[in-house]
Amino acid sequence: MSTLRVGLRCDAGPRRGVGHLVRCLALAEEFLARGADVTVFGTVERLDWATAELAARGIPLLPGPNSAAELVEAARRHHLDVLVLDSYELDPAGAGALRAAGVYTLAIIDGDSRGQVADLYLDQNFGAELPGPGSGAELPGLGSAVALPGLGSAVALPGPGSGAELPGRLLAGSGYALLRDTVISARPPVVPPATAVSRPRVLAFFGGTDAVGAAPVLTRVLVATGHPMDLTVIVGRPEIEAEVDDVAPGRGQTIRPVPPTTSLPALITEADLVVSAAGTSTWELCCLGAPSALVCVVDNQRESYTRVVRHGLAAGLGELPELTAGGVAGRAARATAARTLHGLLSSPQRRATLAARAWSTVDGQGRARVVDAVFDAVRAATVPG
Repeated sequence: MSTLRVGLRCDAGPRRGVGHLVRCLALAEEFLARGADVTVFGTVERLDWATAELAARGIPLLPGPNSAAELVEAARRHHLDVLVLDSYELDPAGAGALRAAGVYTLAIIDGDSRGQVADLYLDQNFGAELPGPGSGAELPGLGSAVALPGLGSAVALPGPGSGAELPGRLLAGSGYALLRDTVISARPPVVPPATAVSRPRVLAFFGGTDAVGAAPVLTRVLVATGHPMDLTVIVGRPEIEAEVDDVAPGRGQTIRPVPPTTSLPALITEADLVVSAAGTSTWELCCLGAPSALVCVVDNQRESYTRVVRHGLAAGLGELPELTAGGVAGRAARATAARTLHGLLSSPQRRATLAARAWSTVDGQGRARVVDAVFDAVRAATVPG
């Protein structure tokens, strides 16, 4: 087969966040490692570190086509064999138009396919292979010998609008989690052990831009635990840094704001506890065996957040709107989150239990499985007869 030409369509920015770009970057790295030619199409706004990541890998960044006709025209102009769509904003008709034009189309989704008609779908969320919430189904492999979930081939789509099988094949579950080279290479060979420390190292980050402003809220909740800690907070924007700077640490506590960094995997593995949003970074935390406490910051994280917490891969701190609410309800939500965090900070065994389950659930090979599926399908389509 000649060199495979792959396009990835995604956007990133201070308000959009970087989750779509990060998982596309992970796929791009795998395609490049297999000898494919890769181009990213989209807008990356005010994120110098993100554009530098693409440039360092020699991946061109071109303006993103939006409509179905524009997507087809871009695919033809660049002679693409495969186009990956990772967006909540693109015209859903684009996938079907690409497919009809003979371009193999992979749609990355989070529960809801938005009516896209693709050749292949990827939902990397934990438990996505299950029939959906309330089904009573349990996830496999969470006993003493943990098997990776989500390695089926064609299952019904869970979440909003589901009920019928998708037109194409669905790769579902955290067995297909897309992780970058820097995360995979930092994965510890064994489950991190329980370690007792008097002043735990805590890392808090909420995506590459913290689009919803979670960092100041959770910094205040962490301080409210009263537990000694050395807290590092990733601040995605200047206004977030200003708010974090205004938080006064308590006795035995330090707060260190730092900008987004390519050293994030190292910071994660060095931390005794990580506090984060329940987005795409969840799978990075799992792969690295990080004891974590998660916050659901946007609606489309809710189902995955609930499953992850229910099955003991991370502790749950609630939803951001609850933690920012005024009155009695808001104070109660923040107090509950602070108690959860205090329990984790004071118990190395609790942290180790979370780390073990997380590490056993995401093995870092998800992107290889996805690219295997793409290559298999493209090869099959080129075989005569």
